[in-house]
Amino acid sequence: MTKTPDSAFASPQIITGKARLAGVLGWPVSHSRSPALHNYWLRRYGIDGAYVPLPVRPEQFEAAVRGLQAAGFRGANVTIPHKEAACALADRLDPSAQRAGAVNTLVFEEDGRIRGLSTDGGGFVASLEADGLPVPVSGRALLLGAGGAARSVAAALQDRGVQVSVTNRTQARAESLAAVLPGLEVVPWEAWEAGLGAYDLLVNTTSLGMEGGPDPMFRPSLKAASRALVVADIVYVPRLTPLLAEAEQHGLKTLGGLGMLLHQARLGFREWFGQDPVVDAETEATVRATF
Repeated sequence: MTKTPDSAFASPQIITGKARLAGVLGWPVSHSRSPALHNYWLRRYGIDGAYVPLPVRPEQFEAAVRGLQAAGFRGANVTIPHKEAACALADRLDPSAQRAGAVNTLVFEEDGRIRGLSTDGGGFVASLEADGLPVPVSGRALLLGAGGAARSVAAALQDRGVQVSVTNRTQARAESLAAVLPGLEVVPWEAWEAGLGAYDLLVNTTSLGMEGGPDPMFRPSLKAASRALVVADIVYVPRLTPLLAEAEQHGLKTLGGLGMLLHQARLGFREWFGQDPVVDAETEATVRATF
């Protein structure tokens, strides 16, 4: 049974020599709110543990993962740009990761093996539903980007009957994604803005517009969008990305990346710390307070 103290903020964090440890691997990783989220849950449920940011360059990724495993960590989240490398490194993949071809959650098993999961897609769909934005079953979605997050989100949407298209600055990457997810349509990068009228959902799965990421001044045009288009961005720093700001100017419904962060985190927390946490208003307020 889930226990929730009357005041989660009043609970001090417990860290002893027996603490359970996890973290988030990324480059960069300073923008990540995962440490704030997981450490809040650790305090809320009175768990002896800690969750830390782990800035790791791509060429050092495998060595870093092996080092964490040797140091007794329970596992780690994986963010840009390591999700496909994590998939290749894992000894065993859960069905979600096999379907997506990418991993955002690593679990270090007692037998020494590394298990990989992909919770991004499920977290994204859960955040849509939590915001009262139903998944457009039998509708059409366009994804910007063809990396690990795009794979997971595309797979989750396809599993719910959505016709998914993808566009990427490097078309070869989009075509590689289409090769592993049958039914995915590839749209040339230079043509996606003009064709927006055909879609019900637009999702930025790249780091475009992210603080500290590439092209923070990314300025898309949504002039061709239908009034019914829902615009989502998995970036959550800043809260109002260039894509979401443009969508608001056109009066379109929007969804930021914070909800996906909260919902995708639950599975990893349960795996590492043995507690299924609740995503509620207090959880969201705690993370929003870090912005």
